Amino acid sequence: MRKPYALLRLPFPLLTALLLPPVLLWPAGPSYAADNGSWSVFPVSSEISQRPYFYVTANPGTTIRDKVVVANKTGRPLTFRLYAADAYNTARDGGFAVRTVKERQRGVGAWARPAKSRVTVPARGRVTVPFTLRVPERAEPGDHPGALVALDERIDAGDGSLAVGVQRAVGARVYLRVNGPTVPALAVEKVRVRHTQPLVPGTGDSTATISYTLHNTGNVTLNPRVELRAQGLFGRTLLSRDLTGIPSELLPGQRVRLAEPWRGAPQLDWGDVTLTASAEDTRESASVSFFALPWLVALVLGTGLVAAGVVVRARRRRALR
Repeated sequence: MRKPYALLRLPFPLLTALLLPPVLLWPAGPSYAADNGSWSVFPVSSEISQRPYFYVTANPGTTIRDKVVVANKTGRPLTFRLYAADAYNTARDGGFAVRTVKERQRGVGAWARPAKSRVTVPARGRVTVPFTLRVPERAEPGDHPGALVALDERIDAGDGSLAVGVQRAVGARVYLRVNGPTVPALAVEKVRVRHTQPLVPGTGDSTATISYTLHNTGNVTLNPRVELRAQGLFGRTLLSRDLTGIPSELLPGQRVRLAEPWRGAPQLDWGDVTLTASAEDTRESASVSFFALPWLVALVLGTGLVAAGVVVRARRRRALR
């Protein structure tokens, strides 16, 4: 009987391309480390300086030529599939990720072409591969992030009842900006507050989870900051903090769903939660109201309302006789 295969997600620069379906993933981490310990991918260096990534600014219709280096750190030759890919933010945590070789590419992944699609790198050696990036005449202004990826097409099978097929890859990031009007814009969407409270007031801790979507609605990459403020009855400040865990790079058009825990949330209160997201030249806020009520209090109030309704109906019936 064939063993089932599972999809794994590994930290950048270990990109995963699995059997069903392949996914290339760059969770947030050291953005300069295009290296997985066995091989690395990086721009060719000049006599003046080394480049951690490809930074390209071009007009629509421009053709750019550059070179990428694939270095083998192992004691045996390695063969890679070399291709260009579009980048995006993962919905889970906003990490930098790239499309797989089988996915449709629309930006850098469609416009860049390495001179070789496969390359064999000798042990402890490196190979330099030219590539061409042709920006279409109708390319939209703004940022178009991507990467040049070296994918090891060998599949490592796992052991045990659940066999896992894993492919590894490393990519050198490409930050392309097409000249034209730039529009930095940021939105906070779908703010929700979910409470967890003790049954009896004062007998335990009350917590809440504030979830929201951060959406880059512009055409440039943003480094967002998010402020959280909660107010209760009579305008009392219950919570005020700058949030952590925000993606350091929110790419154009991308949405990321995030959550913030609120320990010591009120057990009995009525107010508003406001999230304010800001980046260079843009600032937007969104709010949601919350009503904190312990289950026991809600049960007592509900029972009281039901009883009051029964009494009122009974009196009305007697009055109509």
